Amino acid sequence: MSHAISPFQDSKSVHINLSITTHGEFRAILVKKGLSMQEVFERLASEIVDDNTYLLKMLDDIAVKKKNKELKKFSKTDTESIFDMIERDSPLGESDE
Repeated sequence: MSHAISPFQDSKSVHINLSITTHGEFRAILVKKGLSMQEVFERLASEIVDDNTYLLKMLDDIAVKKKNKELKKFSKTDTESIFDMIERDSPLGESDE
């Protein structure tokens, strides 16, 4: 079953939250490839619905990690963003001497 997008189809709007750093890095990768986030997420969703073995396995892995509480609350890019903000806004790093 193929889920090609027709310009006459109705669409559903979806909102997701990404860290600023993840969003920026993801966007940069997509721009280099001439793709939009809309195109990528639409294709990923269609591939999952069409039983893409690789993507379904990835979903299974995520589900197991979630069940076992192995999923990190913060990704590497989230952590880097937090430390960058602390470093930038910290009065401890400033010297008036």
